[in-house]
Amino acid sequence: MRTLRITTAVISALGVIGLSACGAADTGKKDEVGGDKTVRLTVPSWVGAQANTAVAGYILKKELGYTVKTQQMGEVLAWDALSKGDIDAIMEDWGHPKEEKQYVTTKKTVVKAGDLGVTGHIGWYVPKYYADKNPDVLDAKNLNKYAKDFKTAESGDKGEILEGSPDYVTNDDAIIKNLKLDLKTNYSGSEAAQITAIKKYAKEKKPFLTYWWTPQWLNAQVDMVEVKLPEYKEGCDADPKKVACAYPNTPLQKFLNADFAKDGGEAAEFLKNFKWTTEQQNEVALMIAGEKMSPEAAAEKWVNANESTWKAWLPKK
Repeated sequence: MRTLRITTAVISALGVIGLSACGAADTGKKDEVGGDKTVRLTVPSWVGAQANTAVAGYILKKELGYTVKTQQMGEVLAWDALSKGDIDAIMEDWGHPKEEKQYVTTKKTVVKAGDLGVTGHIGWYVPKYYADKNPDVLDAKNLNKYAKDFKTAESGDKGEILEGSPDYVTNDDAIIKNLKLDLKTNYSGSEAAQITAIKKYAKEKKPFLTYWWTPQWLNAQVDMVEVKLPEYKEGCDADPKKVACAYPNTPLQKFLNADFAKDGGEAAEFLKNFKWTTEQQNEVALMIAGEKMSPEAAAEKWVNANESTWKAWLPKK
């Protein structure tokens, strides 16, 4: 669960994948201008999800002849846009039970499109170099003892927990209050800004506590260890104000606009079939964020090297 999520520098490069399309199948969503087959995908504000969109968009364009348009938006806004048909697919959702009930169960304007193949997990993390010196920091019940080490100008007399975008799914303020922790959330504004702060702390070997998640390409560069929160049990996060437990492991899901799922032809079938591993997602994400490749260039490189994987996603003739 991560209403992980609207400003980010790393996403802005994505823009529009595919400006023209030619002929594959006769079925598919029609663009309002020119009648070309067009698929509209949302781009969330974290690079792992950008990797999904880049690879899916590249294959839709090059193999299936679609125009692919992308739009960056927050997760809750994306659900509303998906319901209205302003976008056709969400390729990575970290769990939005309220929106799922509203749009999938009640209105039936959105349908499930299957697992992405990646399991996400949110938690609180400290750098390993700090945990090695202070091993009991890895239990949340001891965090008040170390709160002073996490103080910043923004957190005042409390310890800081570094956050990403205010749009991300997070229970952190409730957890802090209900566990009576001397901590204060500080939102950096985006994944990119949060990564910049983490890298700076790590370079200077300073202590920090951060809301973080897996999979994430930065985990291969900065060694962080999860702090143990009270065990997650089904329903412990049902009341947002009373949450005092860890985050669950979340198999990440795809969703399609209901009309697109029915009438979207090969594009809809392909997006339902799209399923890859954490390692594959991280490979593309690292090319985009770590190696500064354009999303389309990263997608092209991955597609060229992994034909046996993505060929299985194509609609059966």
